[in-house]
Amino acid sequence: MRPFAALTLALGLTASPAQADPQAFHVTGLAPGEPLSLRAEPDANAEVVGEIRGRVLVFGCTNDTPSRTTWCRARLGKTVGWARRRYLTPD
Repeated sequence: MRPFAALTLALGLTASPAQADPQAFHVTGLAPGEPLSLRAEPDANAEVVGEIRGRVLVFGCTNDTPSRTTWCRARLGKTVGWARRRYLTPD
């Protein structure tokens, strides 16, 4: 397991003060009908664990990622992963 994946699994959804309340976001900025990938790690090359087509709950965002781009920790149903902030707009 990659170190970052192990860290995110260890942290799970433990809420810090900045992440205590999830917020609803929706996908924007993609072609109509194109889903936003929910990934196992905050990396465009990471495994896709789900696809966001509408709304998703976000637990906080960070740009402290290998690519230095902003990713958000998100939950879609029972699936938890990372989505690019660039394509998410608060409801």
